[in-house]
Amino acid sequence: MSMKKLLLLILFLTAFILTTKPVLAQYVLNAADKQYKLFNYINAIDLYEQAYNKKKTLYAAEQLGKCYHFIKDYKQTESWYAIAAGMPETSADNVLQYAKALQQNMKYTEAKEQYQKYASTNKQVTSVQLKLWEVSCDSALLWMKKPTGIVIDNEKKLNTAQSDWGAHLYQNSVVFASDRGGVIEDKQNVHRPFLKFDGSKKPDRNIYGWTGNRYLRLFIEDKNKDSVSVLPVNAGTEYHIGPASFTADGNEMYFTLTKIPKKPKYGKDGIATLNLEIYSCKKDSTGKWTVPTPFKYNNAEAYSNGDPFISADGNSLYFVSSMPNGMGGTDIYVSRKTKAGDWDTPENLKGLNTEGNERTPVLDQQGNFFFSSDGRIGMGGLDIFTAKILNGKNAEPVNLHYPINSSQDDFAYIKSNDQTGYLSSNRTDGIGSDDIYSFVPKQVIALWLVGKVMDRNSKKPLAHAIVTLKKINGQVLKVETDETGDFKFNLDQASDYNLTGDKTGYRGDASSLTTHNLNVSAEIRRDLYLEQIIIDKPIRIENIYYDFDKSNIRPDAAIELDKLVKIMHDNPTIWIELGSHTDSRGNDQYNQWLSQSRANSAVQYIIDRGINKNRITAKGYGESMLLNQCSNGVKCSEADHQLNRRTEFKITKF
Repeated sequence: MSMKKLLLLILFLTAFILTTKPVLAQYVLNAADKQYKLFNYINAIDLYEQAYNKKKTLYAAEQLGKCYHFIKDYKQTESWYAIAAGMPETSADNVLQYAKALQQNMKYTEAKEQYQKYASTNKQVTSVQLKLWEVSCDSALLWMKKPTGIVIDNEKKLNTAQSDWGAHLYQNSVVFASDRGGVIEDKQNVHRPFLKFDGSKKPDRNIYGWTGNRYLRLFIEDKNKDSVSVLPVNAGTEYHIGPASFTADGNEMYFTLTKIPKKPKYGKDGIATLNLEIYSCKKDSTGKWTVPTPFKYNNAEAYSNGDPFISADGNSLYFVSSMPNGMGGTDIYVSRKTKAGDWDTPENLKGLNTEGNERTPVLDQQGNFFFSSDGRIGMGGLDIFTAKILNGKNAEPVNLHYPINSSQDDFAYIKSNDQTGYLSSNRTDGIGSDDIYSFVPKQVIALWLVGKVMDRNSKKPLAHAIVTLKKINGQVLKVETDETGDFKFNLDQASDYNLTGDKTGYRGDASSLTTHNLNVSAEIRRDLYLEQIIIDKPIRIENIYYDFDKSNIRPDAAIELDKLVKIMHDNPTIWIELGSHTDSRGNDQYNQWLSQSRANSAVQYIIDRGINKNRITAKGYGESMLLNQCSNGVKCSEADHQLNRRTEFKITKF
């Protein structure tokens, strides 16, 4: 093929790509929307990211914010709503969602500013609502600086990389719900928030599209074998089951599940939505669980009932419901057994409920009522509250503060004795999505950590950075720096820690420390230095060399690319373009092809090490962006040509 024909072909292909790119983007968006409507958020995210890569639209950014919110990936939620809120023609709701995401990432000062911005543009926001947001942010900052004397530990023997939550006490053991995979037979039981599917196909029996995991089952801890196994209950459903609550004698169990009826009711869009239901069963004479019976007030076609808690004597059933005429999203109700043994009409516990969502009610023997809510002054998401209930009346609920509560969802709080117990949370730095945590009183502290967060280049202090102290095999604490960039934590003896610092618009920094061999009171100092992110600024990757006329990754280049892999793992919201440049020697078109091949090889190397393909783009620049005068025909030294042969990356999104 002649050079002229080759250039004409390249021009044709370029024009074809330019004309079809918007069409392809719309096609991918349509496919993403279909997955989104079916709650298949994992699939939708991949497609929306592909669409955004093809065309950076407000709609794609909004949908990615929604999807990541639904799967509770808070860092990604913040990143996408920041983009959406900053785009032309954005809606006020994107500002609100951005504020909520900042709050859930413990960026309370920034969150407060965005709440105020939203209130200034939406006159329907009442002064009461704005005050709730502002006081929640201010209170959270105070609680983080003065955490309560409680140690929160991840119960690793119960948790997996999937979702594990809702621990309840049963026969000196713990029963909980989990969507872990690979351990359940096809005919076992399941439970889930609700199901949504089109008329042509029922939901997958093995994989829950919302999370990409298996459906929830009930598991029981075997303390003798230090393991867990499936609780043998035939719930008669192929989908979700759990969590469960038991009477004090262990002979009666109440739990949540979802069933698909033989003739679901489909809406005009051909999609059917089914809600949660409460079921119960008893042990028979052989000790096996009987066939479950439905709660009298279930109505899966109209509303959800879930989170059942049965009192110790089996005479009061507390649960949450979205039934009509409630105060908010889901309210707490109680139904009491009549003398005839039937369940009485559910009573809305109005003194506890808000316009938000209430979840996971629990009542202990002393009349202490525990529940979670996102409608009160709190740290973000669901916070755990307590209220005393005596003679049918309840006192004003009290927030249990930090670290019982975090900026994410904290729920399913239950005591095993006066000072210890379990809670569930999807707080960051856990093992999986939702994890089960234990809590115990904290011992006397004699060691502490102090430090300052600074800009890496200017060395000026950074206010409102989030500093995280993670004890190895222990709890995680966070704090926001003040105007001086300072932070402080109490430490435990004979412990190892990882320390990280993060701030919006900066690449994070990390350090480590130990208190081993410290037998007297002492202060440890660690400063952190964050580097500001500048979008589309080229950052050279040193020592990326290729063999002559080759594009394969050499071992010395792999060492440098591994550093970029770490940056992307440590900063999961950033997207990058990896660019390869040649010097001017040789044919221009060949240099363009060679640089693209080299960029492709480097990108594939990074993808093969666990980085999502949507986050990184290969770009070959050939000899189009020389750093010096060494263009075609100019005599230069080898060192000058080497300066132009380089690999760079630039951050295109954070």
